[in-house]
Amino acid sequence: MIFLPEQVAEYDRKRAQATQAPQLEMFVSDERSAIDWLCDFLKKRPSTYAEVHSEFIRQIGAGWRKHESKPELSDLLEDNFFKYDGNGDVPSQIHSYLSTNHKDLRGLEKNDPNLIAKAKDRWYVPDPNKAQDLEKKREKALLKEFQTYLAFTGRRLKEFRLEVLRAGFKEAWASKDYATIIKVAQKIPDAALQEDEKLLLWYDQALTRTEADS
Repeated sequence: MIFLPEQVAEYDRKRAQATQAPQLEMFVSDERSAIDWLCDFLKKRPSTYAEVHSEFIRQIGAGWRKHESKPELSDLLEDNFFKYDGNGDVPSQIHSYLSTNHKDLRGLEKNDPNLIAKAKDRWYVPDPNKAQDLEKKREKALLKEFQTYLAFTGRRLKEFRLEVLRAGFKEAWASKDYATIIKVAQKIPDAALQEDEKLLLWYDQALTRTEADS
């Protein structure tokens, strides 16, 4: 799929609200595809950290992008998903999964002690309304980290998070701050820029707008 820069933000918003993760890449290759994989996994099977970890480490392999820093699983879970702590009713997503897959938990109310004990510490995908608040929190953190990339005084960033670059480029584009996009793009390896369609689109369009304004 190809988008204009103005359409990228709308696509990302719809993607976050989708009831099913988008078509997954064959390999988990960066932070975004790792989040997509986790979303798909947890929608089917709300799980504890240990259960997720054993499956997740199999996905991080040779297909990981060269310059993309590998995020900690705990950070991905904290930033993008919810964990049931045992207080209050068991969330619907976890209740549905447990009652379907465990005969002894079928027909129990969401506040049943046995169900709560089995559900405690499981990670799950938030519903779209709550997901929006979570996404805002995550975007704020990404933009804060983007400022460290902008302030970097070395020649090239050797390792970085594509999600941080995408968030920063998107905000800069919305603010018509084309100089920031160009400045940061010149700090990352050309191969990394060429491999990411979103970053390349924002960069090319920023160059075009800058040349048109000069």
